[in-house]
Amino acid sequence: MKAIRFHQPGGPEVMKYEDVELAAPGAGEVRVRHTAVGLNYIDTYHRSGAYRLPMPSGIGLEAAGVVEEVGAGVTSLKAGDRVAYGAGPIGAYSQARNMPANRLSKLPDNIADRTAAAMMLKGMTVRYLLRETFKVEKGQTILFHAVAGGVGLIAVQWAKHLGVRVIGTAGSPEKAELAKLLGCDEVIDYTKEDVARRVRELTDGKGVPVAYDGVGQATLMASLDSLNPRGLLVSFGAASGPVKDFDTGILAAKGSLYLTRPTLMTYVASDEALQANTADLFDVVGSGAVKIEVNQTYALADAVQAHKDLEGRKTTGSTVLLP
Repeated sequence: MKAIRFHQPGGPEVMKYEDVELAAPGAGEVRVRHTAVGLNYIDTYHRSGAYRLPMPSGIGLEAAGVVEEVGAGVTSLKAGDRVAYGAGPIGAYSQARNMPANRLSKLPDNIADRTAAAMMLKGMTVRYLLRETFKVEKGQTILFHAVAGGVGLIAVQWAKHLGVRVIGTAGSPEKAELAKLLGCDEVIDYTKEDVARRVRELTDGKGVPVAYDGVGQATLMASLDSLNPRGLLVSFGAASGPVKDFDTGILAAKGSLYLTRPTLMTYVASDEALQANTADLFDVVGSGAVKIEVNQTYALADAVQAHKDLEGRKTTGSTVLLP
């Protein structure tokens, strides 16, 4: 079968569409034939070497597909079952692969394969952010950066479903309009406006109890300056580059603030946590409370171009690769 692999970290061009041998599934595994593969910003960190992987390596954490063969000891799945995953292991950019059966979730009939591939990692991320890292409550106001991205558009809808007022940031009028169409209450154009000052204006000077920041270094101070005393900065990504040389004394000076750097993998480390997360995700998507916007599709063989467009900020919503 074919898969995207890379033999050294670097730019998008290091990815190659290669023939790969696929053995029969081992004990506790199933073979999944992928029907759709999700594209995520974390994939660019793996490819570039920002997050180190043993070389050579596959790439990708998220996909949907159909079980083709079941290994010894697997009773939870059978051939023909529709499944999806969003927390790895690495190697989703492939036509087929063997997966640990306990890290797969059965897809409900009312969720299509492309929708699932577009929502698993991003939706699971939103679930742990809004329901665990900081459990948002009805009537609160939150700040969420990059609301026109794949995670942001899901977060806006889920937060609104929970009765939360959302202040978002975006880099263009078009992206701001997209976020507003899905319910974002206020969108700040960070290329033209002072984010923290605008957040203060929108909250009568109080600030927000939590800022969700997947951008990283470029938005760090704006996020901290948007918080109310003892507020929490959830720094869950680094699209602009990782936060470096951070002086924790800043947290004291700006109001005894809190800072956390969570990852999805920690929050779904146990099988029970994984299935609880995906059950909530399937519920909000299946009910229509959260709509998944698949705004771009590429052939799996065109993963290089997909990465170029993602890093060039030419994409909105979710992107799916088709094997």
